[in-house]
Amino acid sequence: MGEVARTVSARTGQTAEPGQSAQSARTGLSARSVRHTRYGLLFVGVLLIAANLRAAITSVGPVLSDLRADLGLSGTVASILTSTPVFAFAALSPVAPAVAARMGIERALGLSLAVLSVGVVIRSVPGTALLWTGTVLLGAAIALINVLLPSLVKRDYPDAVGKTTGLYSSVQSGTAAVASGLAVPIAGVAQQGWRLSLGIWAGLAVIAFAVFLPQLRSRTLPAVTPAARGRTPWRSLLGWEVTLFMGFQSTVYYTMVTWWPSIERDHGVSATAAGWHLFVLQMMSIVGNLGTATMLHRRTAPGERAIAVTITGLLFLSVGGELLAPGVSLLWAAASGVGVGCCIVYALSLFGLRTRNSTQAAALSGMAQSVGYLLAGLGPVLFSLLHDATGGWKWPLAILLALVVGQMLLAVLVSKDRYVADA
Repeated sequence: MGEVARTVSARTGQTAEPGQSAQSARTGLSARSVRHTRYGLLFVGVLLIAANLRAAITSVGPVLSDLRADLGLSGTVASILTSTPVFAFAALSPVAPAVAARMGIERALGLSLAVLSVGVVIRSVPGTALLWTGTVLLGAAIALINVLLPSLVKRDYPDAVGKTTGLYSSVQSGTAAVASGLAVPIAGVAQQGWRLSLGIWAGLAVIAFAVFLPQLRSRTLPAVTPAARGRTPWRSLLGWEVTLFMGFQSTVYYTMVTWWPSIERDHGVSATAAGWHLFVLQMMSIVGNLGTATMLHRRTAPGERAIAVTITGLLFLSVGGELLAPGVSLLWAAASGVGVGCCIVYALSLFGLRTRNSTQAAALSGMAQSVGYLLAGLGPVLFSLLHDATGGWKWPLAILLALVVGQMLLAVLVSKDRYVADA
């Protein structure tokens, strides 16, 4: 946090020249105070925006059985429903930089928050068509935020990319944990059941919009000169390596938050306990978020490679453990949480670490999240189909384990200290 504050101070601080009048000095201090207040609100706004990135998604898994029973959805259709936001990420991530270039990053984020709140409400209103419409809207809103938030961090906190990413990712993970942990209790005590359990998170988007509202006065357009854009990541080998790393870790994460409770229930864990195990997974991801942020801040090139391989190894341990020793599923859920928390911070940090400015960061973020989330969207669906075809979780977990091995190999490649514009 201190590093972030120092970065903001460096960008906003002014000092009076020796010959300035007292009135000018007071005016300068007042202007600095306003700037510091604005940047303080900006940082709080960033954290609140991050809090909205997963709550609307992780709240679905624990009540998915109730939703299916209420609407008569098959397992495959339910998988498609839960994967719809991820497919929206894939479809809209490439256009996010263009939206920011037209509206400005701040206003694009504000619009996304407004659409998110509307989508969450619509999804909770009775009617199958509204369920799908709301899911698409919230997915579209989160898609833009996913891409633009790392670009904002690269622009406003260039010397603290890893730490700032870790801080907002920890808030994201914490809120996701609370959403998954409270989903079943809220559905159990409320007359509206799962609908209230999902719809309550619209309030969080409204709060974030209110706090971020002062930033909408600005219309900061990203640099569009050829020098600023640099080489397109679509023609960069490093760009594809980062994209695949993002895709593999996202596939593992979304498969886990969608099907981990169901896997545990088939292994003899109660529905309530499985929901709380998912809560543990999300809470432990905060440990991974903050730990990786700290390690990246102090990183060296060889050290970064060790970090990348180790954090992926945690996922190998947890998936392999659930496959071979499901009796201690709480342990594997906790290990999974640390692993996915580490990997998401590292993946998001790569957008800033492997680019030279916010324009390049937005381009790489758009590419990596488009292709990456396309893979992630297919993951839970294929996982479900494989389960239905084999009648168990052994083969789906084995395939997921193989995916983690591939992610580990990619970790070695993306950890080299290079820039997409050059490689």
